[in-house]
Amino acid sequence: MTPAPPRPARVRSRTVRVAGDDGVAAQALAAALLEAPLPGLLDVVPSYASVFVESDADVLPDAVLEARLATAAAHAAPPAGREVRLPVRYDGPDLAAVADALGTDVADVVARHAAATYRVAALGFTPGFPFLTGLDPTLAHPRHPRPRARVPAHAVAIADHQAGIYPAPSPGGWQLLGTALEAVYAPTRATPFLLAPGDAVRFVPDDGPTPPEPAARPLRPDLPDHPRLEVLEAGLADLVVDGGRPLAGRFGLARGGPLDAPAALRAQRAVGNPAGAPLLEVAHAGPRLRAVDDVVVAFAGGGVRPLRNGAPLPDGTGVALARGDVLHLAPGAPGARGYLALAGGLASDTFLGSATTDLRGRIGRPLAAGEVLGVATPRRARPGFAVRARAPLRSPGGVTSLRLTAGPHPDADALAALLRGRFVVRSADRTGVRLDGPDVPGGQGVSEGTPLGAIQVPPGGAPTILLHDRGSLGGYALPARLHPADVPRAAQLRAGDVVRFAFVRGQYATSSIA
Repeated sequence: MTPAPPRPARVRSRTVRVAGDDGVAAQALAAALLEAPLPGLLDVVPSYASVFVESDADVLPDAVLEARLATAAAHAAPPAGREVRLPVRYDGPDLAAVADALGTDVADVVARHAAATYRVAALGFTPGFPFLTGLDPTLAHPRHPRPRARVPAHAVAIADHQAGIYPAPSPGGWQLLGTALEAVYAPTRATPFLLAPGDAVRFVPDDGPTPPEPAARPLRPDLPDHPRLEVLEAGLADLVVDGGRPLAGRFGLARGGPLDAPAALRAQRAVGNPAGAPLLEVAHAGPRLRAVDDVVVAFAGGGVRPLRNGAPLPDGTGVALARGDVLHLAPGAPGARGYLALAGGLASDTFLGSATTDLRGRIGRPLAAGEVLGVATPRRARPGFAVRARAPLRSPGGVTSLRLTAGPHPDADALAALLRGRFVVRSADRTGVRLDGPDVPGGQGVSEGTPLGAIQVPPGGAPTILLHDRGSLGGYALPARLHPADVPRAAQLRAGDVVRFAFVRGQYATSSIA
């Protein structure tokens, strides 16, 4: 098991804007920062005209990070990159319409698209999705006004002056011109990412079979060395998480980790685990588990009621399960999600330094009936040890009050609209909390890194609170951000909950490097 930090990171985010908008300066700065990463550096995500940086404020002080940024900028050089020739079958559903809109024929569009040399400006949106500069200006074409619900894996596409490739099925509004005949992302491959920022890409017209969709990379062992719990029945979304996947945002992967870190920490402490040990996050309705050997467990958080052989268990308290006991994380509790820790930590392999499940990245998978969970390091733990719960999940009157600070794109009108009235949660998951309520002025611009807890507002005006599995890059307006201490409370929201915002002083960190 990867060594786990003794406590959750106190995450601090900043956006460093650079000269130019082609990704070259951003890649150079990111490469310099990543050459010898400072302790406490959590993520570095280059985009077209900026670099997004996340750090652990308790390990990496701001002054040290600022000095490192200045040194990196002074010695930055863009990565040399490689030239990658990628075969493409030009059969996209939008090919004819793009040709008609440009007043030409399909063969001419194909010839112009394949004649260009592209450069990978960034990876983001979904894991391995390359944002490519170098599109022939005569092919520039806007996105669809209404995105498709499902774009197939390997689709080669254009939008405005960009080109890109969808690594896996996802919603998307780009114009689809063809199909890449080699996967740009496959987590089960020895080299998961075909492309990297700085690479040159040439599309070669070809014919051949479509590659399969990326298969999920398993992390939990089929036969753990130290089995403890058999899954009798899976829940709605039972995911193994740990402290998160560091320095993975530049690949388009989410850093992940527990959405409600304080609740996860209470469960870990109750069984004597460090904060970053793998544990189980469950949402709304959890699994039924049978102990196949004695084990001490603890549950903390919301969304489900822990029952041992039908009797309720205390929150945040170590409990001994004897062989044959059945633990059911049943629905019916306030909140959305909770955490089950096993003394010794869940047994799991890692991908890029983490056992965290990333469903968008096809890393790991939810629990399945019939599998057996093991512990990484068998050890004794004292049952009955309890860790006090924090404040209630909801404010008085059933309304959750969340504090806002300024975001990366401060906007007085958008902030006033957010503070004006109540919002109702339309839906919520690990990606974000989508809200209905008063219209909020939104917009879009150049894609850049997205901080945890940012309030994203597209042109349509419906805000979303971005959570741990958000895309590493986004192009919508971010006028405000949750106070970091309120992110765990937002993670406990569920459909139908009511939210009000209050503003507190605080400025998002931005700087510029010429």
